[in-house]
Amino acid sequence: MRVLIVGCGYVGLPLGADLVRQGHPVWGMRRSAKLNAELEAAGIQPIIADVAKRETLARVTPSFDWVVNLVSSAGGGVAEYREVYLQGTRNLLEWLAGVPLKKYVYTSSTGVYGQNDGSLVTEASPTEPASETGRILVETEKLVFDATKQSGFPAVVLRVAGIYGPGRGHLFQQFLKGEARMAGDGRRIMNMIHVDDLIGVILAALEKGAAGAAYNAVDDEPVLEIDFLRWLSETQKKPRPPSVPENERPERKGRGTNKKVSNFKLTDELGYRFKFPNFRAGYTPAIDQQRKIGG
Repeated sequence: MRVLIVGCGYVGLPLGADLVRQGHPVWGMRRSAKLNAELEAAGIQPIIADVAKRETLARVTPSFDWVVNLVSSAGGGVAEYREVYLQGTRNLLEWLAGVPLKKYVYTSSTGVYGQNDGSLVTEASPTEPASETGRILVETEKLVFDATKQSGFPAVVLRVAGIYGPGRGHLFQQFLKGEARMAGDGRRIMNMIHVDDLIGVILAALEKGAAGAAYNAVDDEPVLEIDFLRWLSETQKKPRPPSVPENERPERKGRGTNKKVSNFKLTDELGYRFKFPNFRAGYTPAIDQQRKIGG
């Protein structure tokens, strides 16, 4: 398959390298040439274009079988979300119109769910987030689903939980630096996925995902923030971080929501089995590495 990865960075680069090892020709699209050397070293052919600027897409002739949209707002606010996700997706869909794609995978977010009562949510649960950024994500998903309904566009939506892995995982990184703070009483539920598993889920979606379907990309075990920090404290033999009021943690991902995200559809329909089914399995290698370097 001729594969295009849009937003070829933290997830896209190793995904592309995996696809290259499988024998697929892979192109990686980024807004700048900053990572071109790394892409080329992995066997990925760089494309410089910005999905938010349709004139940059127009310079490239799309000729792909699989497209994976991994674009990120890089922590931006409402304006960035609207530009990168909504307008960027609209531009991509127009650019790819008429291309005989076999599969298009769009990575959305579990932020489309606004539940705040600790309930279990599935792909059939209402997507009514309170935040404006969450509503933009829902609107972006609608563009993708409408393309499937109206023209048979072979799109699969992955609603991705908090990604962690080497060098990633904000609360864990803060803990290692002694700067972590627990929000309130720590009763908020965290939903996560290791980067290696997200790559595996994307590959499964490319091969088996049903057009027009959404799948929650999240591991097997939602966890309370207090339990996560307690485990880190025990394994690292360090004090548990102090608690601060919720509003003193403005960077908190998923703030304002409190839910358990189910991955049953993913494991049942796509048959995916997790390498790291929970945070303990996923973070233990990082902790072991930290011990080796004396952290």
